[in-house]
Amino acid sequence: MSDSASDPSILLRRALDQVADTRPAAQIAASVERLITRYRAGGAATAPILRDPVDALAYALYRMPSTYAAVTAALGQASLRWVPAGPGVRTVLDLGGGTGGAAWAATRVWPQARVQVVDQVQGCLDLGRQLAGDDAPISFGSWRLGEALRDPADVVTVSYVLSELTERQQREIVDQALKLARMAVLVIEPGTPDGYARVLGARDRLLAQGWTVVAPCPHQGACPLAGSDWCHFAARVDRSAVHRRLKQGSLGHEDEKFSYVFAVQPGQPVPGDPAPRVIRHPVKRKGLVDLQLCRPDATVGRAVVTKRQGTTYKQARSVSWGDSYTTP
Repeated sequence: MSDSASDPSILLRRALDQVADTRPAAQIAASVERLITRYRAGGAATAPILRDPVDALAYALYRMPSTYAAVTAALGQASLRWVPAGPGVRTVLDLGGGTGGAAWAATRVWPQARVQVVDQVQGCLDLGRQLAGDDAPISFGSWRLGEALRDPADVVTVSYVLSELTERQQREIVDQALKLARMAVLVIEPGTPDGYARVLGARDRLLAQGWTVVAPCPHQGACPLAGSDWCHFAARVDRSAVHRRLKQGSLGHEDEKFSYVFAVQPGQPVPGDPAPRVIRHPVKRKGLVDLQLCRPDATVGRAVVTKRQGTTYKQARSVSWGDSYTTP
């Protein structure tokens, strides 16, 4: 989707640029610093982290591009393997979606879908509505964890929410997602050991209910990295001038690290024979590619491909971190 008139990434960047000057720059920068400190500290929140419209704006400016990139990457990988029957994905619900970063990603992957964002912070909902504009297929509504939502959706996303909750609340929101999803659930967290652990907890609950993990895992067994490493991936984020200033960065890009699980409801068709997943940056040297793979038999290991392997080598040269790897 390269047309700038319809590309959500370009539209989101323009929308963020338009609201960046609605508050004093120093005020926004101070809020960003507070939010970064709070998120790095971790732990469940006893009160909303985004306290006022300035916090909502600061969060949107420094986090929405990264959330958008990570969710787009995760949904993109999942949709390569899972193609829903019938008319496809027509509705998406984002639980605790804030200003709507994941919602914008959903409209890129499933442009025909209507997306609803629910959150407890009214300032986030108001700003999200402003950013989306009148023509976007995104709506925003107030919701608190524990409240029953009446309208299910084809896909339910829980993005960058679990870190703010207690363990009990984490289980509650995943269970809520399971009840509301007709087809699939995505849970995504920062690509840190703690974020990965929270994703593993959600994955366990999905599997316990008979759901099928589509991505990133090529198997339904225990994670072979648990206890020794963590599974995470990266999405490239193009920084705007505002984003660079708030993140105090000089480069025109950054890499957002994330962990995720995407699973589908029992009965949803999923093609068999999943391919191994590339779980680290491929090491590419002259005449050789060294891959770290998570395999369908629930093991992790290296695959060294040399130039002598012809077509297999050419394919190995083209794969990236996070891709499925199917040998010819």
